[in-house]
Amino acid sequence: MIGRIEGVLLEKQAPELLIDVQGLGYEVLVSLNTFFDLPALGEKVALCTHFVVREDVQQLYGFADTRERELFRTLIKVSGVGPKMALAILSGMTATDFVRSVQTNDTATLVKLPGVGKKTAERLIVEMRDRLASFGDGADLDLLSPSANHQPDTVKEAESALIALGYKPQEAARMVNASAADGQTSQELIRLALKSMVKT
Repeated sequence: MIGRIEGVLLEKQAPELLIDVQGLGYEVLVSLNTFFDLPALGEKVALCTHFVVREDVQQLYGFADTRERELFRTLIKVSGVGPKMALAILSGMTATDFVRSVQTNDTATLVKLPGVGKKTAERLIVEMRDRLASFGDGADLDLLSPSANHQPDTVKEAESALIALGYKPQEAARMVNASAADGQTSQELIRLALKSMVKT
């Protein structure tokens, strides 16, 4: 099991990263919460990781800290929730909002996440409620912390990130256009677009 990775950040295109560890490049998938906290390209980065091995895929998932990884590992234990959906959940809302939605039986918010239907939302609430006891009310779980680095072509990058999370291209474009404003970084734009979906 690969539990941690530390190296130089070579590429980042949400949700995928390429990290150079002594000449060996590791492809890592991360949530947008972690993505927003990444350093600039060429700088060192350290992530907690979870390695998924299946017959058809071997994939390394990275997390800003052990709490986010713990939530990811708890999510993939739920019937019908795989790593891809777990990553989309952690990207589509903050950990605080997710914990709150589970504790308040808020299926209406959960079904707005890509790939989460009513039955999955209900299953998440039932199976996650007891497992989330160790997370308290989620007040200390807000992992979203956008960086101040400006990214070129913010609209295109924001749309690509939303599509990677499971939103349809037309829906991603609509979400981004509705949230776009002058001077925004791509991280801020993605955050606003996701926030608008949860609230609508």
